[in-house]
Amino acid sequence: MTQRRIPAVYMRGGTSKGVFFLAGDLPADPAERDRILLRVIGSPDPYGKHIDGMGGATSSTSKVVIIAKSARPDCDVDYLYGGLAVDKATVDWSGNCGNLTTAVGPFAIARGLVAAPAEGWATVRIWQANIGKRIVAHVPMRGGEVQEEGDFELDGVTFPAAEIRLEFLDPGAGDGEGEGGAMLPTGHATDLLDVPGVGRLEVSLVNAGLPTIFVAAESLGFKGTELQPDINPHPEILARIEKIRTHGAVAMGLAASPDKAATHTPKLCFVAPSADYAASDGRMVKAADIDLLARVFSMGPLHHAMTGTGAVAIAAAVALPGTIPNRLARKSADGWVRFGHPSGTLSVGAEAREENGAWSVSKVMMSRSARRLMEGVVFVPER
Repeated sequence: MTQRRIPAVYMRGGTSKGVFFLAGDLPADPAERDRILLRVIGSPDPYGKHIDGMGGATSSTSKVVIIAKSARPDCDVDYLYGGLAVDKATVDWSGNCGNLTTAVGPFAIARGLVAAPAEGWATVRIWQANIGKRIVAHVPMRGGEVQEEGDFELDGVTFPAAEIRLEFLDPGAGDGEGEGGAMLPTGHATDLLDVPGVGRLEVSLVNAGLPTIFVAAESLGFKGTELQPDINPHPEILARIEKIRTHGAVAMGLAASPDKAATHTPKLCFVAPSADYAASDGRMVKAADIDLLARVFSMGPLHHAMTGTGAVAIAAAVALPGTIPNRLARKSADGWVRFGHPSGTLSVGAEAREENGAWSVSKVMMSRSARRLMEGVVFVPER
């Protein structure tokens, strides 16, 4: 059988991994493109292992990214993200991956799509095509190449690397392209969501980074300190969370009915006041060192750390008076919040402003890291 050879780079971005492509190396036809990407990752896999593909059999490692030089005057590259289900033949193009956003700048520079200084910081202006948003990445350069080694530590990633600074611009402002929409799609900081079989829940529906449903941990019977083993082995818990998530999608105007909700969006995140807990690697996280507890579900299971888009949503929600994260978080004068997730902690900042009684967030900032793991070609059977 003849196999197609397609240039690709396997990269870590934040706490995720994915296969990166130049748009010109993939078919223009969406159906044929998706067929190839599914085969690259190894989905659908009824065994749930991705043995015959590049995927890692989790929501954090079954991802693809397509990059092209941008025609927009205010951006350097267009970035399209696809999340692949492990056991289904689906590629979800409905949202962004904030973690893999970290690797877009380094990839674009290495592929010659963006000019960069030999030393210092390179600025890469990114158009996130899935949701129609602008992101600015500040990438460290050394000796004419992207600096990948460094001492920046990111909880959820084993080894330190160089820091990459990200700015998500107007994360909740609708612009007519992508999902956009108001930062508070219902116009309220909190809403009551009626979910059959679950009951009535207070939620905060926030569209920033990615549409996110915030719920107080205690409303779900959780403490906020849970780790993956506490939740993911229990199908009844995951089914209840998915029912809340799909009904929240309808309330946010993202789906006509719960069964039409996309698998990637919205996310559901539960939050609680700061408390001591043991992270997944056994380290103790002290309540005094964090402002909030946060856990997010991604493509079904509880995430092992925190999605990048979830971090954006948390920063924005804490900055918006009256939301559940705003009520529960300890506030700081500089607009930054340090929250605890299953793998440790993360700091994110937001610039918020009030105009005529309405609040908006102009920018969310955070630092992550990225690294090339392998580059060359992927082999894809023709059929």
